[in-house]
Amino acid sequence: MQLKRINQHKDNSLFMHWIVLFLLFLGTVICYIDRLTISYLAPVIKEDLGITNLEYAGITTWFLLLYSIFQIFAGRLFDKIGTKKAYAASITVWSIAAMLHATTKGIVGLSFFRGLLGIGESGHWPGVTKGVAEWFPIKSRAFAMGLVNTGASIGSVISPPLIIWLMLSYGWKYTFIVTGSFGFVWVILWLIFYRSPPHQIVTNPIECANLVDNKSQDKGFNTRKLYASRKLWGITIARFFGDPIWWLYLVWLPLYLKNEKGFSMEEIGSLAWIPYLFAAVGGVAGGWFSGFLIRHEVSVNNARKIAIVVGTLFLPVGLLVINAQSNIAMWFFISLTLFGFQFWVNNVQTLPSDIYERKYVGSVAGMGQSGAGFGSMIFVLCTGWVVDHFSYTPILLIAGILGPLATLSLFIIGGKIKRISI
Repeated sequence: MQLKRINQHKDNSLFMHWIVLFLLFLGTVICYIDRLTISYLAPVIKEDLGITNLEYAGITTWFLLLYSIFQIFAGRLFDKIGTKKAYAASITVWSIAAMLHATTKGIVGLSFFRGLLGIGESGHWPGVTKGVAEWFPIKSRAFAMGLVNTGASIGSVISPPLIIWLMLSYGWKYTFIVTGSFGFVWVILWLIFYRSPPHQIVTNPIECANLVDNKSQDKGFNTRKLYASRKLWGITIARFFGDPIWWLYLVWLPLYLKNEKGFSMEEIGSLAWIPYLFAAVGGVAGGWFSGFLIRHEVSVNNARKIAIVVGTLFLPVGLLVINAQSNIAMWFFISLTLFGFQFWVNNVQTLPSDIYERKYVGSVAGMGQSGAGFGSMIFVLCTGWVVDHFSYTPILLIAGILGPLATLSLFIIGGKIKRISI
């Protein structure tokens, strides 16, 4: 009877999951444009407001602090009220916050609105993970997550030329208004087109056996046992160590290019998108690779771990940026690092839906993102102090070892990747 009901919804589901994928991808693009606006405006804002690298790091830290804290609650919110309502609320809050940056007159205002942006964006990745888990089966879930993850890279590709063109044409405050308004268009599309599936999308009887009715998903949520799970902490600690690599380049690349390499704002706008194009390829490749292994009868545990190790091998390449003999070499090393990070993180982000029942996926994803945020917050803040007193070299050295440390933490603490019941 259950299989018959699934078949009745199959045709509509196959169409809808592509609609959902596109909306999640587009939401990720907008998320990263709003997140990166301040990074590419930083050279101008720093000069206009007269702030140091450490003060700029402090402004960014308010985003990461509240982003990290609210990830925990955001994941549970998605599990409780559903993906559609929670995601619409999330992007509405962060779009308002992004536009309010234009009203600021100093560090206090920027810090406050940056924190509000962090609260809004805290719902993004738990919502993405939850949406993908609802609409895609295990064997294609990492690939779907990889396609959505390319939104982070595409948003990062679009941001430099768009933001710097807006700034040069209209000023940095007007730029915040324009980029912040994109989210409201997305909310309209989301509310019109998104709907939660009555069942997870399945493609064979084995997956049908694991299907759980929506009503039962809301019952028996065991918070104590969930947070006692070593696998949850393995994911969270891995993100704590791994994600600062990504945030190093998101927050500091424009300032590094201008102050250390002597790039003009026009040159930053025309070239800074290159590493993120590599990152987009890495996200898709990472998801495709583990899915390919699973389709060829490699276990989920081995497929995900092989893909994670492959991504990890690229992460220490960032060390070579320190002694790069040319700008071309510098761009190449940064590009390989971000390629490897997206290859890596795409598979790590898929683990909550590989391991846990659907009713826990949002909460586990939120915890992972919270770990990512706290780790990145500490690293970003330390970067500001170190750069003010020394240089970028110590930071790049630390970043070079964080990737292997993250993967070791995941494998040692998390153990075997397998389905468990809380």
